[in-house]
Amino acid sequence: MAAAARLAVGGHRVVVYERAGTHGGALGRVERDGFAFDTGPGLLQLPAVFRDLFLKTGKEPLERCVELSQVEPAVRHVFADGTEVSLPNASRAGVGEALDAALGGGAGARWAAFMNRAREAWDRSRRPLLEEPLWPNWQVLAEREPYPAAVQRRLLRRDRVATTLTEVAELELGGEPRLRALLEHYALAYGLDPRTTPPSAAVLPYMEQTFGAWYVRGGLRALADAVYERCLARGVEFRFGAEVTRIVEKDGRAAGVELSDRSAEDAAFVVAGVAPGVLDGLLPGPPIRATGEVPSQAQAGLPSRLTVLLALRGGRPEDTPYRTVVHAGDRQDELDRLFGPRPAVAVSPSVTVLRPGDPELVPDAEHEAVTLTVTVPAHAEVSEADVERVLTVAERAVPGLRDRLLWHEVRTPADVAAATGADGGSVPAPALASAGGRLLHPSNSTRIPGLFAVGGWAHPGGGLPHAGMSGALVAGLIVEGPDFRGSQ
Repeated sequence: MAAAARLAVGGHRVVVYERAGTHGGALGRVERDGFAFDTGPGLLQLPAVFRDLFLKTGKEPLERCVELSQVEPAVRHVFADGTEVSLPNASRAGVGEALDAALGGGAGARWAAFMNRAREAWDRSRRPLLEEPLWPNWQVLAEREPYPAAVQRRLLRRDRVATTLTEVAELELGGEPRLRALLEHYALAYGLDPRTTPPSAAVLPYMEQTFGAWYVRGGLRALADAVYERCLARGVEFRFGAEVTRIVEKDGRAAGVELSDRSAEDAAFVVAGVAPGVLDGLLPGPPIRATGEVPSQAQAGLPSRLTVLLALRGGRPEDTPYRTVVHAGDRQDELDRLFGPRPAVAVSPSVTVLRPGDPELVPDAEHEAVTLTVTVPAHAEVSEADVERVLTVAERAVPGLRDRLLWHEVRTPADVAAATGADGGSVPAPALASAGGRLLHPSNSTRIPGLFAVGGWAHPGGGLPHAGMSGALVAGLIVEGPDFRGSQ
């Protein structure tokens, strides 16, 4: 939809064909008995991406279309040993003070030094990774590590430099296990193994702690509604329940689409927002991606998500954090199970607990809507025992949860796969530099002239802000042509 609105403003007649019965993709909504739940992300990062979208596509700014507020605190962490720390929103100094108070003197300074290096990684990689089309010489991004890792000097032995996020935690955070858990969770939340993820992933905590985490009143589904309404205002047409089964190719370029009812529609350009395997199935012949493209994260075995939606009796207590991360009792076991040769749901996984406290999501003030999210393997068959273990972990953040529980609904990797077409329900991660290009995403252009890829499985990767950025890049490539050099 971000691409559609921009293309309409650029003078194109735009038609969106959507297999599902509604708009929004991953920003879905479940409603039952007066309760409402987001099925995708619960918080917005980098709202500037959507402020830019609304600014460039009309006179009405984002804040007139949705109600945004910074959550405070940004997140509460409950560590394996029972230690708790609440981190303030977009306050580097406040985060340092909170870490010192909870973990002991020096923790804040170590984290601040790490964040200073993360800022350098952000400054070096932000534009090529987020605001420009993928460079033809993308290997530069693959080979160059933007994170300026501190060097550990060792007597009579070779100096040691961190090459993974876990090694960054070991070498630069003083061996403090809770700081390590804090850092590693930023990778785990995106389905990345911190033991193999490059230090460039330091940009993930940097983005959140610098630019803040924002809540949209009514849930992030309200943001999807606002973008949809902006598209309609700009003349974009939507056809729901319309599954594209083939991309029509004529004279060597994309020329339209064919639908499941055998009807066909001509087009000057085709923009596909689907998983790579789905895209390849829409055209005969070799893969759609151009020869020499970066390795696709689709081949990297990215995990999926398990989401448990809880309808609770009793209102949300005052001063309850919106988001709590309850860390695994045994992080090493969690990572071994999740990323091992036989992936499985962890026995005691890390659980993210979202408690919005939004009156629009509950039948009345005497009820609460809570969402639990767990990173699980793609293709995982989630059992009721797995769900029960997730509830047990969540009770550390929601005391008396089971006594308050009216009902719950579960969304598994199979549900994600059915909704997105991604193999096993895999969820794409944001693009990251270095690591041989393993965590980059294929470019928005393809080997077929006139065919472009948008969304989480294309440059610059997964995550809500990145989806908005991909829409801006595709619109730029179509409106301005191949000489387009990126968003301003």
